[in-house]
Amino acid sequence: MTTRLIDDSLFDGADPPRLVGARCTGCGTVVFPRQGSCPRCSDGAMAAHVLPESGEVWSWTVQAFPPREPYRPPADGHRPYAVGYVDLGEVLVEARLDLPRQLIRIGLPVRLTTVPTYCDEDGTQVLTFAFGPDAEDAR
Repeated sequence: MTTRLIDDSLFDGADPPRLVGARCTGCGTVVFPRQGSCPRCSDGAMAAHVLPESGEVWSWTVQAFPPREPYRPPADGHRPYAVGYVDLGEVLVEARLDLPRQLIRIGLPVRLTTVPTYCDEDGTQVLTFAFGPDAEDAR
């Protein structure tokens, strides 16, 4: 099956992909996704900044109902999934959590991964970023 990333601008082009945010050249603030100006100081230029691959669950919930557009449900319909904020040290990233609900806890070490989100009309499986178990730490 052919796959593609949901938005190439979110990733660094490596294999496996890493998330790319931006760092302010003035004050050092890191953001994700990238943006053109600093939300803290508005002075510095924003430079691409590759984010760490692993972090910890900062907070989480279950997305029990389909989100609004541009969300595209999978062919078999929306199924609830865990979503949370992952603390990557410099920035909190909102992401799907690719873990069984009973294992998710605040402070749980997690690692970047990709998960299928929907299929294009031509059958291409579209992948988005998520965070899953960090090796043996998901207990």
